[in-house]
Amino acid sequence: KRILALGLCLALPAAAQSAHEGEPLYKPQTLTMGDLPKATGPAVSLFNGKDLKDWDAWLGYADPGQTYQAKHDAPIGVVTNSDAFTVVNADGEPALLVKGQTWGSLVHKGDYANYHLRLQYKWSGQRYAPRLDQPENNGLLYHSHGTPGAVWGTWMRAVEFEIMTGSVGMVVPVGNDLRITSTVAYDPTLIDPKRRFMAGGLKAETVGNTANWNIENNRNADLAMGQWNTLDLYVVGNHAIHVVNGVPVMEVWNLCDVAVAGGACMPLTHGHIQLQSEGAETLFRHI
Repeated sequence: KRILALGLCLALPAAAQSAHEGEPLYKPQTLTMGDLPKATGPAVSLFNGKDLKDWDAWLGYADPGQTYQAKHDAPIGVVTNSDAFTVVNADGEPALLVKGQTWGSLVHKGDYANYHLRLQYKWSGQRYAPRLDQPENNGLLYHSHGTPGAVWGTWMRAVEFEIMTGSVGMVVPVGNDLRITSTVAYDPTLIDPKRRFMAGGLKAETVGNTANWNIENNRNADLAMGQWNTLDLYVVGNHAIHVVNGVPVMEVWNLCDVAVAGGACMPLTHGHIQLQSEGAETLFRHI
């Protein structure tokens, strides 16, 4: 079944209906990319392999445990020459190291629309409080816009291509009232809201900082600790597809942001690329 012009082709098994808001029960699928747009120009490297002059760094609270608390200190804010973000040599090549101890973001200065972004990442195995006992966590945030630190004093408003062990490719609206549409199925093995992306599932909206705060990936395709994973993000207007190691795991459309309470949801069609720092040391290369 062809979903959209930039979309996914799939082998869709029969899906029983669940009692969860009319969502079908999740069934495994085989998804492949279809009708890929051709590049209109040469590839542009976002990481020069030498320094971070093309990126702006922002750090949240000195104690990351304050991030989701109503009472907190002021965020650290703009930083330069911080060990939170450095250039290192990894496996014989330059890589961008996100330490993860203090939460924050590295925001590329470019503003991009209608693109195919590819990068590689791997975990070092180092994790920091308050997530010592949780899966490694980071994120590729796209269509980033607005004020640095606007979300929990730590990130720009954006759409998140989650980079978390076992959930790589999950989508999360980062910021109040950011809205994302996809097709979902009920998966009782997940934490609430128990929604997993399934092509041909129930059309549904997820809204930032609400009970329906995320949509899990279609399936896990990340590699074991210490191996380089390749992420591909295809964006055309406010429609995007997340691909992990060659496996499509998420399709979203109607990305939009309600900038003013009660106002129209303005389509998100462009913005900055943002790499998170969120408790786990992460290496990025070939961006």
